[in-house]
Amino acid sequence: MNTFPSEFLNQMKEMLGDEYPAFLLAMEKEPSLALRLNPKRRDAEASAAALIESPVPWAEHGRYIRDTGIKPGSTVLHAAGAFYMQEASAMVSATVLDPQPGEKILDLCAAPGGKSTQIAAAMQDRGLLVSNDPETSRSKILSGNLERMGAANAMVVNAYPYQLAEKWIEHFDAILVDAPCSGEGMFRRDPDARSEWTPASPEGCAKRQAEILDQAAKMLVPGGRMVYSTCTFNRFENEGSILGFLDRHPEFAFEDFHLEGVGDSENGMLHIYPHRVNGDGHFVARLRKSADAPSLIPSKSKGKKGEKGKKNINKPKEPDPSGYIAMLERDVCRLPDFIREQRFFFSGDWIHCAPVSAPPAEGIHVINPGLCLLKTGRSHVEPAHALAMALPPEMAHRQAELDFKAACAYLSGDTVAYDGEKGWTLVLYKGMPLGWGKVSEGVLKNHLPSGLRMHHISEI
Repeated sequence: MNTFPSEFLNQMKEMLGDEYPAFLLAMEKEPSLALRLNPKRRDAEASAAALIESPVPWAEHGRYIRDTGIKPGSTVLHAAGAFYMQEASAMVSATVLDPQPGEKILDLCAAPGGKSTQIAAAMQDRGLLVSNDPETSRSKILSGNLERMGAANAMVVNAYPYQLAEKWIEHFDAILVDAPCSGEGMFRRDPDARSEWTPASPEGCAKRQAEILDQAAKMLVPGGRMVYSTCTFNRFENEGSILGFLDRHPEFAFEDFHLEGVGDSENGMLHIYPHRVNGDGHFVARLRKSADAPSLIPSKSKGKKGEKGKKNINKPKEPDPSGYIAMLERDVCRLPDFIREQRFFFSGDWIHCAPVSAPPAEGIHVINPGLCLLKTGRSHVEPAHALAMALPPEMAHRQAELDFKAACAYLSGDTVAYDGEKGWTLVLYKGMPLGWGKVSEGVLKNHLPSGLRMHHISEI
């Protein structure tokens, strides 16, 4: 039996009234398990069929799963980016944001990456996704998850919101603020969330949320939309935070929405409770910035523009990566249009690409400036793991489809016996990418990054 803080229970009784007994009963139940399939992996659903139970109504690729005793995160399919383990209610925020291909989107509090990978999937590799987290270790996990899921249009940064707002005024069409909160919605799943909660937690979180929202407002274009979400129940952090924001920012207004399987928002806000839906507690609100909102971009005199132009003239010319890109296409793979349309640039010995709409990031700690394509050599190239995960498999010049035993050997860092054409080869399992290998004399040499190797692998 779960034990909840008495002050929390009193709060919920006051909020829910007659619904409180049903809520308490739901909080005692075992929480459901869910994942989100990756639409970039064509056979993901069929391959994971033994796990899947039913659809999550509000998320196109969300699926409830049965507890088979297998840890899905320790499977070959997980390594291939076939799915992302994500609690069902956590899929709500990105659904309400409604990302579109070609947009510029900021996920301001993005780690570990569930919502960012959901946004990236909806964008279909078109447009710009900037995913940020202020904690360095968490932002690296975020970057790894975007890479595993094959996101090709994402930039990962590690900064506080005010640092981004100083640089990126009115740059984004849509912003998601999945704010740090007191975590009441996770109490039945996470004992640490229960033990860390105090009656003062909501007020402390609300102050932090106000600061984050104020900075987010500066980065949204006039006419843009912003979604605010938490995984908590109390009105202090939910209605209180968002109504306080609207008092400070009259250029914003609520925008109503419908969420399949849940219902319609009320004044642009929606609570999700575990006794009403099959999911943990969540809150989401959608706002629209007036298209007539006064611009925050400072006007610049013609003289200053001239000076800026002069500086650009004297700036050293960036090296041209086109020769290495030609080598990559000759020796390794063709590049799809969603990569060709991006800007190619050097980052040390590596060549990356990023959407042309990516903002300048001087003074910002960048974890990943864009999709990593290759490492340069004197007369050769080495394809990056990120490219393997983002590339449509049929565009690789050579592919090696491995069975489960061989895939486990590859993920463990071993070489694999393989009688195929010599050269760089995309390693596949059930048609989904695991990484690169290089075939020579009947052996597939392993080029999986050492940090991604797995040794206790389960089969679905």
